[in-house]
Amino acid sequence: MNYRAGLAACIIMLANPLAFAQAPPAQAPAPAQPAPGPAWLPRGEAVLQALDKVNARSQTFNVKVGASAHFGSLTIAVRSCVVRPPDQPADAAAFLDVTDSTAGAPAFHGWMFQSDPAVSMLQHPIYDLRVLGCRP
Repeated sequence: MNYRAGLAACIIMLANPLAFAQAPPAQAPAPAQPAPGPAWLPRGEAVLQALDKVNARSQTFNVKVGASAHFGSLTIAVRSCVVRPPDQPADAAAFLDVTDSTAGAPAFHGWMFQSDPAVSMLQHPIYDLRVLGCRP
């Protein structure tokens, strides 16, 4: 190889270093990971605590999934209650339908979480409601 051919090869290599790079060796595929378990496990009963903020009266009660309970003018229907599996941080959540017999009073329809009740809560001027857990 003469001087000019060598110089041309160096310039091409500096301008495009990938032109002379070799492909990396093929790697074996990673072994398949087992499918994760269920994120939530269903339970048959919700443990709820209600508070009347005017009279400072509270009550803890168990409500079966599909059943309703009454506290003051509230009707609390439990649609679902689930917990985390034992290999995950403890938590419980209940899907609730809360209605008030008082005209114009706010209602609630959704999930409430035991570990963080402020995420989804009943916003009512008289009553407060929270999920304490779920039972089989």
